[in-house]
Amino acid sequence: MISAQEALQRLKDGNINFINGEVQHKHISHQARADLADAQNPFAIILGCSDSRVPAEIVFDQGLGDLFVIRVAGNIVAPSQVGSVEFAAESFGCPLVVVLGHSHCGAIKSTIHTLLNPNTTHSSNLMSIVNRVRPAVEMLFQTDLKSDVDKLSQHAIKANVFASVNQLRHGSAVLENLTQQGKLVIVGAEYSLETGEVEFFDY
Repeated sequence: MISAQEALQRLKDGNINFINGEVQHKHISHQARADLADAQNPFAIILGCSDSRVPAEIVFDQGLGDLFVIRVAGNIVAPSQVGSVEFAAESFGCPLVVVLGHSHCGAIKSTIHTLLNPNTTHSSNLMSIVNRVRPAVEMLFQTDLKSDVDKLSQHAIKANVFASVNQLRHGSAVLENLTQQGKLVIVGAEYSLETGEVEFFDY
């Protein structure tokens, strides 16, 4: 298995390919599919948003079996997502987890709208997502950003990614142990819908 640094560089290189329209994984052969039938060996775990415009394999120009991808609205961290990350980290020895947010995130906008309009009603299922995003957004309402919804949204996207990264780093004994042993690195990133670029926040 490659190192976390090598995995991160592989993602960065793939994203450059995507931005430049020079992707290497346009076609998947029958043999490539068949070779993966019995086992997989992904080199990174991506916890990303369900947004149809942010498919991790395409954004990072990776092929079948390269990435273990978990997608959920707002790239939130709930028990099932933590369990999925634990599974991939332990089963496949993935050295890198990337929490991937993106610009114009609908879950962020819904959360801001709910906070600005507390009488708005949503289904309990949707509120379970909003309530996980809410803490990262609420603290920004205590700043001058509250008067500029667009800037508030931009900052909230990053704050939500940082919150998810923190939850993965410290909300799981399994992941915390792997991190302390130097076997796992967890970072945040944001994908720009406008440019196609992924900005990594911390490593």
